[in-house]
Order: sequence, then C-alpha cells, then structure tokens
Amino acid sequence: MAIVKYERTAPYTLNPADRDTLLSLTDEQIEAAADPDDKPLTGAELFRLKVARLAKEARARAGLSQTKFADAYRIKVARIRDLEQGRVEPDSVVVAYLSLIKDDPERARLILRDSPVLT
Repeated sequence: MAIVKYERTAPYTLNPADRDTLLSLTDEQIEAAADPDDKPLTGAELFRLKVARLAKEARARAGLSQTKFADAYRIKVARIRDLEQGRVEPDSVVVAYLSLIKDDPERARLILRDSPVLT
C-alpha cells in the first residue's frame, strides 16, 4: 500500500483496491503495521479532543476571535485556548455551555446580556 499525502482542499478517498486491501487486514496485521510510538488514545484524551473540536466549532459558528469569544460568552480567554488545544478536561457544564453556543450563538449572547445575575 502506498503512503498518501493528505490535502486539506481535497480529502483523500480510497480506490476500491485499497479499500478491499484495508478491509482484508486482520487485527494482527494492523497491529504489526502500527507505529509503536503512536499509542492509542485513552478515553480522557479522546474526550479532550472532542471538546476541543466543539470549542472550535462554537467559536467558528459565532464568528469571533478567541478574545472576542471569551468576552462575549464570559469565559476567560486562557480557558478557551486550553479547551481548543485539548489541554484540559472540562466538566459537563462547560461541554453543555459550548454546545448551546454552537447551536445558537446569538441566543446565548442575548440570554447572557439579559441575565440580571450576571450584569
């Protein structure tokens, strides 16, 4: 099998022959071909990566820089950076908040603006 260079503009798709070859590999063959320095992710590492993606998607959906996103949604900018880089394991409240922002960034801003507790 050939090594494939990933192009961001055109995702690689397997041709039928390569797909059949990959699907025919046994677990032992896959393990033998794996890079020994590239260990599988733990559950916590995978969770941090998923939250990193969520944080980036929420910020992209809001169309804001990290600093402006932090100001708009009352989150410390260092926390946003840590989340986006997968350096911290957030609690369920942070995940829920980012999900709400991603779903409707403007509504989340309006709720924060109108909250008497937070003003």
